[in-house]
Formats: sequence, structure tokens, C-alpha cells
Amino acid sequence: MNWIIIVSLCILPLLYFLVPGLPVTHDGPDHVARIANFYQSLSEGNLVPRWAANLNWGYGHPILMFLYPLPSYVASLFHAFGFSFVDATKLVFVVAYIASALMMYLWAAAAFNKRVGVIAAVLYAFAPYRFVDMAVRGAIGEHIAFVFPPLVLYLLFCLAHNRAALNKKVWYAIGVSLTVAALILSHNAISIMFMPIILLYIIYLYFFVTKKDNVFLFSSLVAFFCGFGLSAFFWIPAEFEGKYTLRDIVTAGGVSDRFVPWIKFIFSGWSYGTSDELSKSIGFTGWIGVLAAIWAVTRKQTKAFVWFVSAAVAVFVISLFIMTAQSAFIWDQITLLQKFQFPWRFLSVSVFSVSILGGIGIDAFCNHLKRYEMYVIAGFCILTVVLSYTMWKPKAYSVKPESYYSGIYNSTTDTGESSPIWSVRFMEHRPNDPIGVISGVATIKPISRTTTKHIYQVSVPTSARLVENTLYFPGWNVYVDGVKTDMQFQDPEYRGLITFHIASGDHTVSIIFTDTKLRKIANYMSISVLLSLTVIAGLGETIWRKKI
Repeated sequence: MNWIIIVSLCILPLLYFLVPGLPVTHDGPDHVARIANFYQSLSEGNLVPRWAANLNWGYGHPILMFLYPLPSYVASLFHAFGFSFVDATKLVFVVAYIASALMMYLWAAAAFNKRVGVIAAVLYAFAPYRFVDMAVRGAIGEHIAFVFPPLVLYLLFCLAHNRAALNKKVWYAIGVSLTVAALILSHNAISIMFMPIILLYIIYLYFFVTKKDNVFLFSSLVAFFCGFGLSAFFWIPAEFEGKYTLRDIVTAGGVSDRFVPWIKFIFSGWSYGTSDELSKSIGFTGWIGVLAAIWAVTRKQTKAFVWFVSAAVAVFVISLFIMTAQSAFIWDQITLLQKFQFPWRFLSVSVFSVSILGGIGIDAFCNHLKRYEMYVIAGFCILTVVLSYTMWKPKAYSVKPESYYSGIYNSTTDTGESSPIWSVRFMEHRPNDPIGVISGVATIKPISRTTTKHIYQVSVPTSARLVENTLYFPGWNVYVDGVKTDMQFQDPEYRGLITFHIASGDHTVSIIFTDTKLRKIANYMSISVLLSLTVIAGLGETIWRKKI
């Protein structure tokens, strides 16, 4: 029954997705274009799409290498079933929104009780920032990432409680690995924010639930780090090949004027405007829930309860502090934070902590009301939903043909942080031809062109120099008659583009994008962990006993 109530409530703010067209949001069109490029590469047999061929005015772009891939995989699945790219994107938002509320209920109900689960799920789904992500920013990665933190904690909770069922422990541990990987693949920055919370919860379970069960500690930590191994194909190249991009230059110092005044957490009017104008409000019922949880700690409670609530309050306060100007010294010292771009992204952590604190606090308050408890819970949940009503719709809708997103797209779809350091930040014009002649004479006949392979038949009476109007990034190579040929990409006249010389004669020129050694190692890591988990799942309890 509770599941039905939660789903029914979640459907209400999703009705605007039934309107034809794409909701007008900050990043919405760019996400659809990225997904279209991702799907094109995927349909060509690239299981890990890394190159967006139609972005950047047709010069291509490596953004897929640095962009969280899970939303694109899910949207590509929907598109394969016949949905347009726009509708597939909208479906990702719908499914992720409902799933996030259900996962919060699943964890909170298991860890505490069903009343806590319902309250926490409603607070989680109807927090103002959730609608900022969905209806204003169109932040598909952050939006889908909300599904996995409560799911990871639920699986850890199950792993800690099923001491006798070793075969179930195996599956719960594998589930932790898969969901940690899914979180990482959902959004780079959000996953980093939640990793300390996951580790903190493992510590809590170890001391207060399993009573220092070393088997649990070992298995949960192994499962946790296996999640990193499963997602290595994405995060290792994204992290270590970022040095070839403008990422550190574009993001450096960008947070100094984006800090949030403390008052904005209490009151922040709804807006469809830019970063500074977005609502940063925790929400009225969210604050009530936090205060109720603090009150609950003052009552006679168990040590475990006090520790958990205190830790959750600390996480909440820290998440607020890190978004304010008073934390500038931390942002200056920890360069990793600079890559987050917007301090207010930590509202994701705030929403998470507020949801569970609100569930615990309101439930504790209701314990003193006896027969009125259901009225209080129902009233609290209804008030939470009603107060968010004005946030349920986008500013407007955009109706464009499918080709607008699947064809040449006049943008890199980011602020230039993924552009190679040797190129211009934005090309800002389309090439006249896929390949051209810089010097000499050449007759060029296109043979085939995919996302990662461009083949031409070239006839050259004397030597010539050619330019492939594709942005260079490590992995691109030029082959003339099957032999790898030297190329350049730093010619000031053709900055960032692939240029090369070709001798006289008739030649087959192949320009191919492949994985670098680092990407291959990352791929092998992910495959190795996946195979290991498959073997463990197949052999079950026997292998698990040997492992521990």
C-alpha cells in the first residue's frame, strides 16, 4: 500500500512530461544531443561510446569520455524500443524520479520502519532542489544519481543483517558493487560527494548493528571498491585524460562567485533563471523534519540512534557550510572541489540527509501522539507535496524535429571544459567538407564514415598535405594504405584539427579513433571485476567462504 501511495504522489509532478516537445531547461537540448551522439556510436558497435561525432559544429568532441554514461545508456535503451530521443530523455527523468522515491522508502523502511520510509520518500521526492534539477536545469545526471545512494545503503543494511544466509550475503555484496558503480556512472561529482556517506554508514553498521563483525566489514569494503573497478572504464580515462582538456583552466576559480548566502537555505524564491537565481531552499517541511530529529535525540534513545542522527545532522550542516563563502579556504586547498563548478551541487547531500532526518524526526514526534499519529504523518506529507506545487512545471516547451538533435549540432554542449587544450574552446562554424587539401593537389572520394572510422580514396599527382576536419584527441590515428602515418594537430591555421602529408599515387586513407593504452587498461579492469563477480555469483556460498 505504501508503495502505491508513493508512486501515486510522484506521478503528480510528472504530468507535464506528457506535453509534446522538450521542456525548456538550461541543459535539456544539450543532453538530448549528447544522447543522440551516444546512441549513434553505440549502434555502430562501440560498447563504450567515447567520441561525439556530430557535436562541436561537426568537428566532433571527446565529451562522451568525460560525461557520466548511465543516463545515455538508459535513454539509448528507450530509443531502441522506438521512442524519439526527446521522449527517451523525458522517460529517463520520469523513471529516475519515481525510482529515487521508492529506493528511499526501501532503505528507510528497512532501517527504521514503514512510517519513516514514507515520510523520507516524500521529502526526498518533493524537495525544492529536485525540481530545480528536473524542471529548471534539466540536470539528467544529478537527477538519476538520486536513485542510488539509498539503494547502496539498503543493500549494505541487508548485508549486515543476514548473518546466517551466506548465499544472500553474496548477492547483497554484488548488489553493493553494482549500485556503487551505477552511482559513479550517473554523475562524477555527485558520486564523490556520497562516497564518504557510504563509508560512514559502513562504520555505523559495523559498530552498532553487526557488533564489530569483521566479515561484514571486509565484505562491504571489498564490494564498495569493486564498484570502482566495475566503473573503471569510465572514471579512469575521465580523470587521467582530463589533463588533455581545458577542464582545469575553465573550472579554476569558478566557484568564488557562486557561494550561497545562509538565508537562501531558509528562503529562496522559485526561479527559472541562471545559477545565482536558482532556488537553494531546503523547504519548510524539510527544516521542520530536521528540528524534529534534533528534538528526538534529546529524548531517551539508544546509543545507536543518537550516533546515527548526530552523524546525519553533521552531514547536513557540513553540506550547507561547504556551499557558503565561509568555506572558501577549503575550496582553495582541495582542487578536486574546483571540478564541481557549483558549490550548491551539495544540495544533493542536503536533500538526502534532510529526508532521512525528517522521516526519523516526524516518526519520533508521532510516537508521543498515539491515535493522532497517522493524521500528523498524512498532513506532513500532504503539506510537503502542496508546497512544491508551483515548481512542477518547466518554463516552456520546445518542439524541434529529431534531426535537430541527431544531426550536426552547433555546440560542444558544455562550457568548453572538455575541449582539447590544443584546440579553440568552441569551433563556432561548420566545416565545408569532411576533409580538405591544404597544399598540393588531391582528388578525394569518401568511401565510408562512422563515428570512429573515416575512409577515403585519395588520388595525388604529387605530394599533398590534407586536413581532416575532425578535432584531434588521443586515440585518433591516420593510416595510409594500412600503414600508420605521422600527423599534426597544432598548426595555427588549423588549430586542433588533424593534418597529415600524403605521397603521390592512389591511396586508401583511414582515420580511426581507438582506445589508448590507459582506456584499454581501464576496460580490462572493469571486465575483470565483472567476470570475478559473475564467478562468485555462480559458485555462491562455496567461493564466498573461500574468499573470507
